[in-house]
Amino acid sequence: MDTTVSYPISQPSDRTLGIPVFVFATVFASLSIVIGLIWDISWHISVGRDGLFSPPHLAMYLGAVISGVFSGYQVLKTTIAGTAAEKTQSVKFWKIFYGSLGAMFCIWGAIAMLTSAPFDDWWHNTYGLDVTILSPPHTVLLLGMVGIQFGAMVSVMAIQNRSTQLADEFSEKRNRILNVIYAMAGGFFLMMVCTILSEYQSRHDMHSATFYIVAGIFYPLLLSAFSRSSQSRWGATSAAAVYMLVQLLMNWILPLFPAEPKLGPILNPIDSFQSWDFPLLLIIPALALDYIQHKTLRNDWFRALIIGPAFILILLLVQWNMGDFLMTEYARNWVFGTETWYFGNSPDWEYRYAYAPWMVSTGWILVRGILIAIGIAVLTSRLGLYWGNWMKKVQR
Repeated sequence: MDTTVSYPISQPSDRTLGIPVFVFATVFASLSIVIGLIWDISWHISVGRDGLFSPPHLAMYLGAVISGVFSGYQVLKTTIAGTAAEKTQSVKFWKIFYGSLGAMFCIWGAIAMLTSAPFDDWWHNTYGLDVTILSPPHTVLLLGMVGIQFGAMVSVMAIQNRSTQLADEFSEKRNRILNVIYAMAGGFFLMMVCTILSEYQSRHDMHSATFYIVAGIFYPLLLSAFSRSSQSRWGATSAAAVYMLVQLLMNWILPLFPAEPKLGPILNPIDSFQSWDFPLLLIIPALALDYIQHKTLRNDWFRALIIGPAFILILLLVQWNMGDFLMTEYARNWVFGTETWYFGNSPDWEYRYAYAPWMVSTGWILVRGILIAIGIAVLTSRLGLYWGNWMKKVQR
């Protein structure tokens, strides 16, 4: 499928600046999904079992519906009423429909999300509570979410790439807005990935080699792609900042509302929503990544050989010490939220604010783990740069 054919953006106006409405809609849908997702996690650790139409679920469904409706309208409009030139400039699938690549991802993501809803309800009614994030219905749901998140990114990137060919009175303002909404789309996508990986990335994991190996697989890949594809000099940093800001706002707002457990046993009585984990400090290695990305280097393999070790070693320095801090009494407040605790766990667990021996990697195990993480990060950084190059060419 060729996605690099050039075609003009919409006719600019004071209201839209040539940016299609469905692009704004998909980014908003992406935000609605991550808000619902974090709220849903808080609901599970504060209330317990939720229904099919619980408020967090409705927020996620809203994102799916908005994404599906606006993207579907864009596809149907192009298919039914589009000119021959517009159809030529679109992606064709099923030999019938024409539309943008981002819209296609959003439509499939919306279908997957909405399909997973009754599946998840049946699963809970049949098997009870989940013991893992990646249960079969949740996997379908998360794949749908990722589809919408990726579709939103591709939609923004396609407009951004085409806008460089158009010089008009709106160019500067349009490019600023595109940079902002691309950072938002990237940040929401990053937040989704962090959520999926949360079982390996909590504060109790920050002294484990596994934490850094998992981080090396995913974060250099995403952040290198964001840095390379963004028109901003600080593409990775901006996306990491969006992720951190949204996570913090959710952590600070949710505990303001009352909640009580509705399932037993209740070992930790609570009276308000519990916040989720403090966000990872990815913004710091992202700064280094952006700096390296824009340095004049021999080639992308050489660049990846620098990004990989720099990313992992900076992340190790930052998160290892942050893990220590989060275990102290100074982090037990509304800012860092480490007093949050699942109602089904005993608040008197001896390792609530400490690392158990099995949580800590030491000696050669730690060194070997970090070396593995660095090696993986080099490869994923290079793959991310390749992905970013592809993103810069997408115009459909």
